[in-house]
Amino acid sequence: MTDRLKHFSPGPDATYFAKAALVGVLVGIIGAGFHSGVEILLAQFAALRTSLGTGVLPYVVSIAISGAAVVGAFFLVQRIAPEAAGSGIQEIEGAMEDKRPVRWARVLIAKFFGGLLALGSGLVLGREGPTIHMGAMTAEALSRSQGLSSSDHKGLLAAGAAAGLAAAFNAPLAAILFIVEETRRQFPFGYRTYMAVIIASILSAAVTVKLTHIGPPLLVTVSYVPIWSFFLLGLLGVFLGALGVFFNWALIKVMDLFQTIRIGLRWLPALAVGGVTGALLIALPDATTGGEDLVRGLITSHQGVLVLLLLTLLRFGGVLFSYASGVPGGIFAPMLSIATCAGLAFGTGAAELLPIVDDDFRAACAVAAMGGFFAASVRAPLVGVVLVMELTGAYALIMPVLVTCTTASLTAHHLGGRPIYEQLLERTLRLAGQEPDKQPEDTPIQLGTREG
Repeated sequence: MTDRLKHFSPGPDATYFAKAALVGVLVGIIGAGFHSGVEILLAQFAALRTSLGTGVLPYVVSIAISGAAVVGAFFLVQRIAPEAAGSGIQEIEGAMEDKRPVRWARVLIAKFFGGLLALGSGLVLGREGPTIHMGAMTAEALSRSQGLSSSDHKGLLAAGAAAGLAAAFNAPLAAILFIVEETRRQFPFGYRTYMAVIIASILSAAVTVKLTHIGPPLLVTVSYVPIWSFFLLGLLGVFLGALGVFFNWALIKVMDLFQTIRIGLRWLPALAVGGVTGALLIALPDATTGGEDLVRGLITSHQGVLVLLLLTLLRFGGVLFSYASGVPGGIFAPMLSIATCAGLAFGTGAAELLPIVDDDFRAACAVAAMGGFFAASVRAPLVGVVLVMELTGAYALIMPVLVTCTTASLTAHHLGGRPIYEQLLERTLRLAGQEPDKQPEDTPIQLGTREG
């Protein structure tokens, strides 16, 4: 017991929990501000395009603005904090392993303003990556001069990250479980650190709801589906497992492809991705942005299988190139939209082939697919289930979502897939000249008892 206590601060729990509470409140404010900023930029950009009418001019203006915004985000990140590119989750895990620098002030500036430019331009990226990274950096700022032990310091970093996810999706329980499943190799489990994560997540979500007045972001109304349909949902999970493995492989490959471009010219892919996005904002807006609004619309509409498959393909390619362009942005929201398109295509096809399949099953496929694709790529099936429940409010579908997440995760494992953030961290360390530690995927989760 004495050896274990040496790793924890001697101060009272109340002081540490107060710090976690402050982290949660501040991250909630930052997350709400970031979300509102992105929404304002997208709305103003859309109003401008509409005001230009039809013809060539709207395309020229949209391409120019999106291209300039993405290039601006790229240079902002490169000049201030290169580690602010992408989602930042792998950077947090690297910091908790003492292998990545933690420059909180630089990252906060680059992530916030670079993220506004990138997401406001219409790229297929989500706000959850930036808010998670900014959450951890906020915790870092508050813990720098506090004389915390290494374990307590890492616990606050994790609490900030969880608060960021809770703020992005109004999903505090999924945020807590994300720390349990995703950072199980880095997080110093103990009574104090675990409770800090819970406190920060709750307060961050509460502040976000108070400031933005949002409920479940992707609210879906659906009743129970019959037990016999679980077989079809299992098949959907197998498909999503393979798709998740392919997504992880393709993302790394596209990033490596952009890395081969000469350093002085790496802004050109950002310009190209931004320009194409600007054109798509007019020609096919459903293929742009993070996709939260698209998810709501698709589930209530009745698109054909071919249209849904086309959207799946376009959004799949969109997130690969958007993420690889080197600007701030997450992949959670785009993954949910990709999964929705794929799940609806599966459900619509099943309804056409099997007359006994009703519209509730089609909606169930969309909801289950969100969790399944997440589980296959991130390899956090429980987070996938809870995240989808909190996002959609479709608690009647817990069992169907569990079936799909389980089969997707098992399929990904047997296909040799590895968690996306683990792969991204290894890639980051290699580019930095460090040899990453390779640990078995089934590293056990060890929950400590009360310390301190």
